[in-house]
Amino acid sequence: MTFADHFSTIAARYATYRPHYPRALIDALADRAPPGVAWDIGCGSGQLSVALAARFFRVIATDPAQAQLDAAALHPCVEYRCARAEASGLPDASIDLAVAAQAAHWFDWPRFVAEVGRVARPCALIALVSYGNLDLDGAVGAELARYRDVVAPYWPPERVHVDNGYRDLVLPWPAVEAPAIDMTATWTRDELLGYIQTWSATVKLVAREGRAPVIEMCERVAAAWPGDETRTIRWPLTIRLARR
Repeated sequence: MTFADHFSTIAARYATYRPHYPRALIDALADRAPPGVAWDIGCGSGQLSVALAARFFRVIATDPAQAQLDAAALHPCVEYRCARAEASGLPDASIDLAVAAQAAHWFDWPRFVAEVGRVARPCALIALVSYGNLDLDGAVGAELARYRDVVAPYWPPERVHVDNGYRDLVLPWPAVEAPAIDMTATWTRDELLGYIQTWSATVKLVAREGRAPVIEMCERVAAAWPGDETRTIRWPLTIRLARR
């Protein structure tokens, strides 16, 4: 079974420019999960995987795209494996935390639910984490809103799950209350522009229309954000938790 590979062609850029999850998220997951082994599902280049190693003695991080794993940050407690979420190859009842961050909307949902139910131990925590549009005020925020209109036709259909807060991705186990957590980054303009070019919609836009629309967006943002000053970017996180 093939998968929709939106990021292998930009794996190095993804590793450089994707934001990193806050310690508050790691602590919220670890405080609600039994101690032991964490499975980071659809780990990409390991933004969450390495952070989880601060609270779990072993992290197994899987992604179906080897190019993403090749660009991932290394850590002695993190084991990267090329595997699909729906066919992990993990033993039965071997995982204490199963978390998919900015990934669950790509999964074959019924097959994933069966797989995570198989590998999670009784009382394990199942977690879905996602982030959508960033919050940035002023002229730069207005330019980004304009660009979102430009790329809107190029979002894969799975993007609807991000936009609706994963409400249609049903976990068939008792829900666990999740805290409200924001992810933030203090970035330069070029870091923000690098991140925007990791969007799956931007990748598709460039493939269909070339780089001209992206160059125009970069120029407009540069006019609204001159120099090398840093600004704080905020993403409200969607967090859904369940107890196996």
